[in-house]
Amino acid sequence: MKTKPLVLSLSLLLLSGTALASDDCDDPVANWQPRENLREKLEAEGWTVRRIKVDDGCYEVKGRDSNGVRAEAEFAPASLKMMKWEREEDDDDDEYEDERDDRDRLMNEQQGDAKTRMPSNGIVKGRPSVTVE
Repeated sequence: MKTKPLVLSLSLLLLSGTALASDDCDDPVANWQPRENLREKLEAEGWTVRRIKVDDGCYEVKGRDSNGVRAEAEFAPASLKMMKWEREEDDDDDEYEDERDDRDRLMNEQQGDAKTRMPSNGIVKGRPSVTVE
């Protein structure tokens, strides 16, 4: 007798869970626009697109938005409508390259004339001088 309410409640729980869990894009593949259309649209809006890939049925875009903020966004592939936007953390390899470029630029400014400047590729010409006190 007690199994009937238990089975009924479990089935309702499972059905409600699947209805709430679907936040992915569900556009039919036949209606998808090419990724290049999305790239052109975003670049016209001021984005710098680094990568576009398909994830859970959506186009996932990584790059910098029109405000220069590193972002990851999801777009519906048929309408190219933005579904989700989130700020991307600055711990990717590109950020390390930016920090290295900033450090090299600072070193060049500190060293002064063009003959003694460190090349931007990180290769030092000549021997560095060291002073020990």
